[in-house]
Amino acid sequence: MCGVFGVYGHAEASNITYLGLHALQHRGQESAGIVASDGEALSSLRRMGLVQAGFSSADLAELRGAVAIGHVRYSTAGGSHLKNAQPFAVNYQGGAVAVAHNGNLTNHEPLRRELEAQGSIFQSGSDTEVIVHLLARSGGRSLEERVVEAMQRVEGAYSLLFMDERRLVALRDPMGFRPLCLGVLRLRAGDAVEGARTAYVVASESVAFELIGADLVRELEPGEMLVLDERGVTSSRPFEAAPRRSCVFEQVYFARPDGMVDGASVYEVRKRLGRRVFDEHPVPNATADDCVVVPVPDSGVPAAIGLANHARLPFEMGLIRSHYVGRTFIEPSQSIRHFGVKLKLSPNRAALEGKRIIVVDDSIVRGTTSRKLVGMLRGAGAREVHVRISSPPTAWPCFYGIDTPTRSELIAASHDVEEIRRYLQADSLGYLSLAGLLDAVRGAASPGDTEGAEPERRHCHACFSGDYPIPVGDLRTPRHRLEVLDG
Repeated sequence: MCGVFGVYGHAEASNITYLGLHALQHRGQESAGIVASDGEALSSLRRMGLVQAGFSSADLAELRGAVAIGHVRYSTAGGSHLKNAQPFAVNYQGGAVAVAHNGNLTNHEPLRRELEAQGSIFQSGSDTEVIVHLLARSGGRSLEERVVEAMQRVEGAYSLLFMDERRLVALRDPMGFRPLCLGVLRLRAGDAVEGARTAYVVASESVAFELIGADLVRELEPGEMLVLDERGVTSSRPFEAAPRRSCVFEQVYFARPDGMVDGASVYEVRKRLGRRVFDEHPVPNATADDCVVVPVPDSGVPAAIGLANHARLPFEMGLIRSHYVGRTFIEPSQSIRHFGVKLKLSPNRAALEGKRIIVVDDSIVRGTTSRKLVGMLRGAGAREVHVRISSPPTAWPCFYGIDTPTRSELIAASHDVEEIRRYLQADSLGYLSLAGLLDAVRGAASPGDTEGAEPERRHCHACFSGDYPIPVGDLRTPRHRLEVLDG
């Protein structure tokens, strides 16, 4: 998963982009980059690591201009290297162009082989570079024409920002897998460009607007392209319409809870997930005297609040998170991910000792983290540990921008719920059903959806169901050694 941010018409565009990326840091922690234009040329800076650590005030002072785009990344296609950091900025026969991409192209490998056979030289392992080469080969007269021609060749998930010296183009794929939204920023006198009273901003999530004081205008519709230039904002739909399939896992985990996705409050959706999973999997004889609800922070907190309120049980912070460690799910190294569990979370014995614990998390991917957490809770004196997951079993890999490339990494791909419970060493384990998940997000329809459309027809839930909106090839069930569950 990645985050993109762009601004048009602000005298300090790079500073605004820096702040926007800071608000989107949860979407990627491996690298960050900003490209800005002063109207004549593009200037670029990319760094490994976090936004705050990678950019100094002196760096931002060198990124002059009123147009800028930025990107925070964790790798889905291409490894964790500076050469794969975005935005990509290049010079070609049409001038200069930069691109930032959130998502994953499902046909980038055959396109890359085709382009290499025609003489293209690739500098990175990122699927986004395919778009750059297609753009350079386009015969379009303007940036937006080149973008349309290039994107007609690709398949998959993309929320994209393009910029040249004088304009910014934002584009969301026809199925709308990844979020993208438009905002407006009222300018003070010193920030205005040529007398303009407003600047426009585009971001993966609306939470980026809160930090900079911008107002959310709306989310881009699937297949919509915006051009931001001296005329203002121009909207078009240059691609053939497709069924809407926005990623439901954005609601479950990736998006920040204080934002809006698909027209709904992520926080409220996650509370509904918690209520629903307890309805489906109650803990027998749970009373406020001996049972407490404990979230796995931070992503499990809203669901745990919803569950605790619904079940009339105490909510306790039984696991304390260190905020100096990033999100373990998106760490690039498996060895770091294992080690990071103890660095990230510490049990709060005062809230756990002698209690029956309902521990709430958003998902189980590999199972190793959840097993360690159950052990932590028992080690801190928990009498029983009941695990509740506010999403269905993650049994299928995502090919649209989430780092689960093979089924062999997913414990639910080859083990049933009882086997996973034994592996976790939990007293009980309950996952939210797919029907329950879709009911909980039922109110998240965007204005462009057909009134009354069923939620499963609005969302991609392939990671839970194996129902891929875009074909992805052979996905045979892996053969695991079941003895791992007895370890």
